[in-house]
Amino acid sequence: MTPGDPEHTESDVNRLLASAAGGDSAAFDQVFRIVYDELRQLARQVRRGRGAATVNTTALVHEAYLRLLPSRTFAWEGRSHFMGVAARAMRQVLVRAAERRSAGKRGGGAVDLSLDDAVHAPLQAPAGSISAEQIIALDAAIERLEALDPRQARVVECRFFAGLSVDETAAALNVSAPTVKRDWRAARAWLARALDG
Repeated sequence: MTPGDPEHTESDVNRLLASAAGGDSAAFDQVFRIVYDELRQLARQVRRGRGAATVNTTALVHEAYLRLLPSRTFAWEGRSHFMGVAARAMRQVLVRAAERRSAGKRGGGAVDLSLDDAVHAPLQAPAGSISAEQIIALDAAIERLEALDPRQARVVECRFFAGLSVDETAAALNVSAPTVKRDWRAARAWLARALDG
């Protein structure tokens, strides 16, 4: 079967993740191959933009994979849980890239990330891209939010950094879609205030 093949069911992925948790590294690699196209699509959504990329789509997915490798024997709760953890890995990759870019160019250039207006408008991002400093500030704000409400921080990671839908986020966090919607509204409002301050 090829990566992204519709023959791969949710239960196939969950079975492979259970095998990976038992120490089967080949099973973890197979899960990654199955969801690779989906991860690339999510990475494209996160970093959609124009001009030279700080972290291109393929590099973002591969870097996220490298960050996930130490967790391959983790007790995965299924595909959605895996995708939620992948969202966190993408966040870490993007923040590290922004930090490197900011350090390399004091006053930093814009990281090639675009914010989908429908999802991210309340974060008040400039049209087209977000600067390295803004990514670093957002990451710091998310860390503060995490201390107050860890679930809201996970919702932001899933929606913003991995581009997951409300339903996908709900599945990844094992909560209801209305809970994700409430957390997303509250988190955006809190982050907007934190970033304005």
